[in-house]
Amino acid sequence: MTLRVTFLGTSGAVPTAQRNPSAIHVNREGEEVLFDCGEGTQRQMMRFRTGFSISAIFLTHVHGDHVLGLPGLLQTLDFNDRAESLTIHTPRGTRRTVEDLVGALDARLGYPLEVREVAPGETVREGEEYEIRAFRTEHRTRSVGYALTESDRKGRFDRERAEELGVPVGPAFGRLHAGEPVELEDGTVIEPEQVVGPPRPGRRVVYTGDTRPTEETVDASEDADLLIHDATFGDDWAERARETGHASAREAGELAARAGVKRLALTHISSRYAGDASRLAREAGEEHDEAFVAEDGMEIEVPFPE
Repeated sequence: MTLRVTFLGTSGAVPTAQRNPSAIHVNREGEEVLFDCGEGTQRQMMRFRTGFSISAIFLTHVHGDHVLGLPGLLQTLDFNDRAESLTIHTPRGTRRTVEDLVGALDARLGYPLEVREVAPGETVREGEEYEIRAFRTEHRTRSVGYALTESDRKGRFDRERAEELGVPVGPAFGRLHAGEPVELEDGTVIEPEQVVGPPRPGRRVVYTGDTRPTEETVDASEDADLLIHDATFGDDWAERARETGHASAREAGELAARAGVKRLALTHISSRYAGDASRLAREAGEEHDEAFVAEDGMEIEVPFPE
């Protein structure tokens, strides 16, 4: 089952020749969503071949480097004869800002568009066997992060044990795996727990947007398969991170270690490190072994946590 993350933009507020402003594309089993939409996002979608079949956009906040790609993308979707509705999720108190930005198009879109405010703690989307929940972040404006969490999967079916118990091969296997008891010809009832293991966790991907480290992020990221965290600065500019509502790479690594995440992607990289961001990976890596600096065009396939 596909769960693919494509980094479309990994720069801080100022783009560089190598990094576009913030945007992340997620494809889960063919259902595609976009987190943030910095300037030039639509071109990045073409460049890295994600396509435009997004069903929703989730904004962490409305600073320009996270939203200025919206007008162009929305207009391109219209030019491509989109008919499906599109919802833009944005933090509470920022809907008017997004509507004004979209209104700058001075054009009538040919598909329904809804701008919906979300609050921390709210489940903002319920898909098939997954949900996206907003959580509180700490930036210089109204902001949220998002956690995509899959439902638990069925436990493993023990075919060998089922056959030992006399369950005939065929539909009875499926009924047991679905949680239904099965009665054998001799009247013996086989319960699902006799042949099905405990539920297995689904996958979790967490994106913070711009933020200081927060306890809410730790909670939302517990045992996550992939945490995408603000790491704008290195230790050399740690005070600047505190002043501007960002995190250092080391702070992101410390938080990831506390939350027990499997992999940590560092993003929103300051243009100060345009030539070489390796120190950010090194500093975060001193706190969390599986930390790396995300690059534009990087694709991450998120496996099940077996």
